[in-house]
Amino acid sequence: MPDSIVIIPTYNEKENVEKMIRKVFSLNHPFHILIIDDGSPDGTALIVRKLLDEFKDRLFLEERSGKLGLGTAYIHGFKWAIERNYDFIFEMDCDFSHNPEDLKRLYDACANQGHDVAIGSRYIRGANVVNWPLGRVVMSYYASVYVRIITGINIKDTTAGFICYRRRVLETIPLDEIRFIGYAFQIEMKFTAWKYGFSIVEVPIIFTDRTEGASKMSKGIFQEAIFGVMQMKWKSIFKKYPKVKISAKHEEKSAD
Repeated sequence: MPDSIVIIPTYNEKENVEKMIRKVFSLNHPFHILIIDDGSPDGTALIVRKLLDEFKDRLFLEERSGKLGLGTAYIHGFKWAIERNYDFIFEMDCDFSHNPEDLKRLYDACANQGHDVAIGSRYIRGANVVNWPLGRVVMSYYASVYVRIITGINIKDTTAGFICYRRRVLETIPLDEIRFIGYAFQIEMKFTAWKYGFSIVEVPIIFTDRTEGASKMSKGIFQEAIFGVMQMKWKSIFKKYPKVKISAKHEEKSAD
């Protein structure tokens, strides 16, 4: 059985979803895909359903009633993937802001270099952001600076949504205790993995703003990220995070 599943939450992505599915399946690694659709009124789920027979046992669809939030979609997907014993579990957007070709680089960072979490980062050397308004780039960048100052976490792109997790990370993190549902969800997941002592690496990517479909960004999402970070940090002071063992492969790489 293939070891990798790419989880893609969707809401009104009819322009992108089939192209994204076909692109991922064209890669020379046998990724599986789980689409989690939150009742898209534009027929996104219908498009996916029509592809299920063509990509039998590779493409999967979970339909939820109503727009329940990015974080809850990923938690649903994580549990689904853990139950089916996938070793490498990916987060990726449907709008091609994340280049599917970079899935292989994130996979390599975990499967071959021994890291537990690989983040497709917009804010390290070799990365770039294309087609975003300057104000949005500045807001996103300094949101991550703010997170680093408050939490002490050494991750440049704390709100990144292009990620590979080893299964053991998602089995260790108490997923039902993750509280945030917007961009703060991404921060909370990284912060929690860091607190447990997992090996986290950032991989530079070229992030390109969507060309089709509508953005799901809102002021409320950023407000959750900004105001939720202090609350998250405060609660972490009173919580114990048993440190995990470093993987043997990562110890070998560190020794090199």
